[in-house]
Amino acid sequence: MRTAGIVLAAGAGTRMKSKKPKVLHELLGRPLVMWPVAALKEAGIDEVTVVVGPDDEAVSAAVEGQASVAIQHEKLGTADAAKAAMATDALASFEGSIVLAYGDCPLLSADTIRRLVDARIQEGAAAVVLTFRVEEPFGYGRIIREDTYRSDLPVGEVVAIVEQKDADERQAQVTECNSGFYCFDAAALRRALAQVKNDNAQGEYYITDVVELLRAEGLKVIALETDDVTECAGVNSRVQLAEATRAMQMRINRAHMEAGVTMLAPELVWIGPDVEIARDVELLQNVTLMGATSIGEDSVIGPDVRLTDTVVGCSCVVDETVAVEARMDDGATAGPRAYLRPGAHLCAGAKAGTHVEIKKSTIGAGSKVPHLSYIGDTTMGGGVNIGAGSITCNYDGAHKHATIIGDDTFIGSDTMMVAPVSIGSNVTVGAGSVITKDVPDDALAVARARESVYDGWTSAHRK
Repeated sequence: MRTAGIVLAAGAGTRMKSKKPKVLHELLGRPLVMWPVAALKEAGIDEVTVVVGPDDEAVSAAVEGQASVAIQHEKLGTADAAKAAMATDALASFEGSIVLAYGDCPLLSADTIRRLVDARIQEGAAAVVLTFRVEEPFGYGRIIREDTYRSDLPVGEVVAIVEQKDADERQAQVTECNSGFYCFDAAALRRALAQVKNDNAQGEYYITDVVELLRAEGLKVIALETDDVTECAGVNSRVQLAEATRAMQMRINRAHMEAGVTMLAPELVWIGPDVEIARDVELLQNVTLMGATSIGEDSVIGPDVRLTDTVVGCSCVVDETVAVEARMDDGATAGPRAYLRPGAHLCAGAKAGTHVEIKKSTIGAGSKVPHLSYIGDTTMGGGVNIGAGSITCNYDGAHKHATIIGDDTFIGSDTMMVAPVSIGSNVTVGAGSVITKDVPDDALAVARARESVYDGWTSAHRK
């Protein structure tokens, strides 16, 4: 049976106090709206539609390629938003199961989505409601079952969902609450949405009213109670964003630890959802791994490391380093206090040491840039040693130029390599040189002013 997902993402998010749409605020490097989209796709949902407001071009752009978009022209409630989705070409004639989720609820898991779909099919229900229980249910919609007011009866089907503002005294005492997540039979949902009215305290069209309409048809509505209340948490403020981030941080970290990654202080490690980490990696404190970062076996990362879209091989050591769109092959080391900018590539066994910045450059196998150096737009062979304080002068104020350094070359400290320039293999460059011309293989290059010494000058001039 085919499945589809609807993600409601048209809310204003005024409590965020931000010019940015609420669902575009990021949690571990991923916009909020993309968390439910990703969970639906991971769960095997065939078609995902995100409902946005008429002026939410940024949200539409964020989900492009991952989901289709429906426009809710007036924000008249959740049922109105669902109706907008159902009117799209993707869902207008869709038959099967439809999962309803929310763009500000990032913690819903793919496993729970699968359970919702499976429960609807197995029970032959028109709808399944994901529910949770809390001791203090104020503010949540209450689940009213057939047996809600009779403890001597077995747990029954759902007969209604009553919002807090519409609940009477008895209904307000119910502790089973509506998460807002559902799985519907598409045809049943389509019929019910056409009948939903807005005769409630808010004057809105509630998706919760669909339950009573389905029951009035004589159709089955059941509840699936979750044992993880955090999955139902929404983000409406920056405080709640921090809380959701913490919950997802620990969920992700636990999964990595159970797969063989060491974290002695997991509360001080932040890992994005798309990061891949092999077994026997050790992550020390204050490590942030985001984007399409991957770490190979036996590497030690940290402390104080931030890697984004960076590939780290096996048996690497990365200490106090920031790397963006960089690559470190097996056995390479970086830091402390190294900066690997986009295009930096440390080949096997290479080193970028203390206060070293590398940009768009290949550092050959076993080559070392140990300290206080900048290497940009450079192709460096293997076995090279760059002395302290050396830089490639790759920018002339208008254009970038390349530097080439051959194998087994030694660059003395405080050398300026003025690009474009080529330095051959097995070359020795004297400390303090300014290299402006190509140097052939096996040569010594010294390019500095002759030292002049004037005896007695200081005493003579300090009178």
